[in-house]
Amino acid sequence: MATIAVGCDHAGYHLKECLVAELRTLGHKVLDLGTDSTERVDYPDFGFAVARAVAGGEATAGVAVCGSGVGIAMAANKVAGIRAATVHDVESARLSKAHNDANVLCFGERVIDPEVAEEALRAWLDEDFEGGRHDARVAKLNAMGG
Repeated sequence: MATIAVGCDHAGYHLKECLVAELRTLGHKVLDLGTDSTERVDYPDFGFAVARAVAGGEATAGVAVCGSGVGIAMAANKVAGIRAATVHDVESARLSKAHNDANVLCFGERVIDPEVAEEALRAWLDEDFEGGRHDARVAKLNAMGG
């Protein structure tokens, strides 16, 4: 199975723990980059850490969680080669891989039920990038550094 880098800020800690357990249940190796509590920290630090692990080849994909899923995705997308997508359901997770070849999946603990997040994570892991008409678009993203 794959090595998945996982990180969160304080507002995403509980959901991160659920997703780590799900990844391990599915047989994936988890590179847990923190945080390890609900004590206040800054989401950019953890978004960058997950993204750098994926871009650097330490992990094949990443999962990042904050309160909304938005800030941590913004941070991850600052790293060249990263295509982080904030998702809210199974379909947005599936399409983020199929159409955008997302390599980091982002969730907001305050806006998604843990069971839905786990189902979305499984759908994303099972999905393949469709390529074809999407290749040129992803190439443009990559050319922009993202």
